[in-house]
Amino acid sequence: MSSNHVDISLLLQYAVIGVVLLISVLVVVRKLAPKVSNRWLAAASIRLSRPERAGWLRGLGRRLQPKQATGDCSDGCSTCGACGTKPPAAAKTAAMPLEFRPRAK
Repeated sequence: MSSNHVDISLLLQYAVIGVVLLISVLVVVRKLAPKVSNRWLAAASIRLSRPERAGWLRGLGRRLQPKQATGDCSDGCSTCGACGTKPPAAAKTAAMPLEFRPRAK
């Protein structure tokens, strides 16, 4: 009987580690590849927002919809190219050369 308890405990531990790992991978993808993750969110939103889906799934689809996918010109996403030009970026600071100094002994 204690063997069964250990198996369930180990299974629960693996499930928690898997969920934590999945969440951390999603956070990394959102940080390092925002365009890819926005495309994934838009695709999931479209699939979940279909009229034949349950109401709670359509609501989840609306919540998953990224701001760039709303199609509103006030977003400033410029994905369609119809929003006009972006304002000029701030002037870049001058590059500073690297100086390598020997260690003091």
